[in-house]
Amino acid sequence: MSEDKKPDYYEILQISQNAEPDTIGRVFRLFAQRFHPDNQETGDATKFRLIHEAYSVLNDPVQRARYDIRYQQQRQERWRLVSNSPTADNNFDMEASTRLTVLEVLYTQRRLEPGTSGVYQAELETLTGRTREHLEFTIWYLTQKGLLQRNDSSRLNITADGVDYLEKHYQEAPKRLTEKRQPVHA
Repeated sequence: MSEDKKPDYYEILQISQNAEPDTIGRVFRLFAQRFHPDNQETGDATKFRLIHEAYSVLNDPVQRARYDIRYQQQRQERWRLVSNSPTADNNFDMEASTRLTVLEVLYTQRRLEPGTSGVYQAELETLTGRTREHLEFTIWYLTQKGLLQRNDSSRLNITADGVDYLEKHYQEAPKRLTEKRQPVHA
C-alpha cells in the first residue's frame, strides 16, 4: 500500500482515535482470535494481517504519533475537498442517490452471501466511491430510519424495511428522471 493511501487503522480496529493502549490491546486480541487463520469458523488471513498491522502501528507510541499526523492531514484534506466542492451546498438529489446506492450495495451483499452479510464502512467507501465524510450522514440517516443497522462486528446490514424502501424507490427513480426531462407545457 502506498504511503499516501495508508488504511484507516482506527477503523480497522473499530476504536476511537483517543483509545488508550490497553483498549487497543484488548480489541486486537479479540479480533486476532476471531480472524486468525487457524480459526476454522471465522479465520481470514487478509483481515488478520490488516489487524496485526494496525495493532503494530497504534501500539507503538512513536509509530502512532507519525501515523496520527498523516491521519489528521488526510482527514483535513478530505474535508477541504468536501467543503470546497461546487455541489457542497445541500445537494438533495445526490444524497438521495447515495442512499439508494448504499442500500443497493447492502442488498446485493445480503442476496449473494446471506450467511456473511454486511459490509464494513471502509468497504462501503470503496464500493460507492464516496468518502467517509460523505457517507457518515447517509449512514446516520438510514440507521435512524431503520433501513440499515450495524451487527455485532460493526458491519452494516440492510433491514427488511431497507429492502422494501429500495424496491419502492429504485423503481421510482427512473420515473423522476424522465419526468424532469419532459418539457412543461403552459
